[in-house]
Formats: sequence, C-alpha cells, structure tokens
Amino acid sequence: MSATRICALSELEQDTALRVEVEGVPMAVVLDGNGEVHAIGDTCTHGEVSLAEGFVDGDTLECWAHGSAFSLTTGHPLNLPAYEPVPVYVVTIEGDDVLVDPAVTRPTN
Repeated sequence: MSATRICALSELEQDTALRVEVEGVPMAVVLDGNGEVHAIGDTCTHGEVSLAEGFVDGDTLECWAHGSAFSLTTGHPLNLPAYEPVPVYVVTIEGDDVLVDPAVTRPTN
C-alpha cells in the first residue's frame, strides 16, 4: 500500500479530531496545538466508539463515552478504563496535503 491523501492541512481545525477512513481503516486525525498532525486508530479499545468524537487536550485524545485519554504520539491509554493502545499511523505532509498509509504504523512502546 502507499500513502493516501486524507485531507488538506488547511481543512484541519487545531485541537479538533477529524474522522477519516483509509482503505477501510478508521482513523482520528488531529492537528495539535504545536502544529503537528497525528493519525491514530479511531476506535476506543474500551468501548468501541469513535475517538474522533472526543476531546483533544494537548497531545491526547479523550474518548467522549468513558473518559479514557489516548496519547496522540504513542497510542497508549493514559487512564482507565481503556488499557489497550490504539494504532498510531505515520503522517506525511506534502504541501497542503495530509497523507497517511494505513499499513504503516509507528511503534507503540
């Protein structure tokens, strides 16, 4: 597989998650307060709900349903009830295009 354009950088709102699906893989894409773009698995590992509907706080995305916050850089949950990480995808910026390859994840350790 190769990287797929998911949106324009200018379409992302700072500290807001955007739900996208790339080749059948749901992702939450976030432009954080430092201007970095992150893509993590969109499904909370505790409750099977969309993380993109949650709340961005710094470098975390909090599940709206049960309150587990996930690191945007590692995918690890930072509090219970979730205890399993979500995948973190490699994001590439080319001009104004945001690209993600759903087959390429960053290590979560």
